[in-house]
Amino acid sequence: MTRRRARQEERVAMAEALKDEIVTVFGGSGFLGRHVVRALAKRGYRIRPAVRRPDLAGHLQPLGMAGQILPVQANLRYPASVARALEGASAAINLVGILAPTGRQSFEAVQAGGARTVAEAVKAAGIATLVHVSAIGADANSPSAYARTKAKGEEAVKAAMPGATIFRPSIVFGPEDGFFNRFAAIARMSPILPAFGADTRFQPVFVGDVAEAIARAIDGTIAAGRVYELGGPETKTFRECLALVNRETARTRPIVGVPLGLAKTVARLTEWLPGAPVTVDQLLLLEKDNVVSAEATAEGRTLAGIGIRPTNLEAILPTYLYRFRKHGQFDARRIA
Repeated sequence: MTRRRARQEERVAMAEALKDEIVTVFGGSGFLGRHVVRALAKRGYRIRPAVRRPDLAGHLQPLGMAGQILPVQANLRYPASVARALEGASAAINLVGILAPTGRQSFEAVQAGGARTVAEAVKAAGIATLVHVSAIGADANSPSAYARTKAKGEEAVKAAMPGATIFRPSIVFGPEDGFFNRFAAIARMSPILPAFGADTRFQPVFVGDVAEAIARAIDGTIAAGRVYELGGPETKTFRECLALVNRETARTRPIVGVPLGLAKTVARLTEWLPGAPVTVDQLLLLEKDNVVSAEATAEGRTLAGIGIRPTNLEAILPTYLYRFRKHGQFDARRIA
């Protein structure tokens, strides 16, 4: 059998394995979204990424078969668009979240009101399966608007869909992340690496592991109606994360601890600028560790608890941070 014939038969087999179920993925074109779409496509689902700009979601098409992935327009601030995106769907996933408000995309509108809109629309459509992605640190009493609205979003989802599955990841890392890539870019330009809340602990989790957990929830192979906390295999302080950035970018930038009080003062003056490195609200989040709770671990509401072995940071960071080295992928070349 020729290689071309083998590829044709493989494509035919994949097409025949496509399922009838449609999964609507709100926020499907973002960092986590593209990995969720890939995980669902491999399982044969038909996927409907619901995004504000479907014309900018073309990068999702190669993740599946022809016709398997069809982006549609939806904005969580407009319930009618959400309802249209759910027509004919068998399951829904809400990945929409923001790290900083911009214009009408406020924390309240997106993370609280948006979550409520999706959950109520899913209920109205008679869809039984809803997966909602929140964040470790979601707390109605938090000083951070981000954490408070994440908590409000969770409560709205539970009220409308008690059987919904909620995932709370720690900092998510991967090729397109906004954490390690951002500080690697800073290391390329700045003589120092600022550590805001240097001793705050994180439990970075690989985006592929989070996507796999979400896909299993859609499969129905994990218990629904629970709140899962997703973290990687080890905890790292902010300072230790920046040390990894230095190592993988082959740089020796001094890591300078910045007291949160001083950082907040500076952030108040600069957070309105385009590309500001940090906001006051993000600094408020750093006042508390961002790790999986002992209760979630004891109750099996973790990656390991649902049978996923968490991926180590050191196994993934080198695959994408090399581009921030002085000579990119050729930085370690041997000179004769």
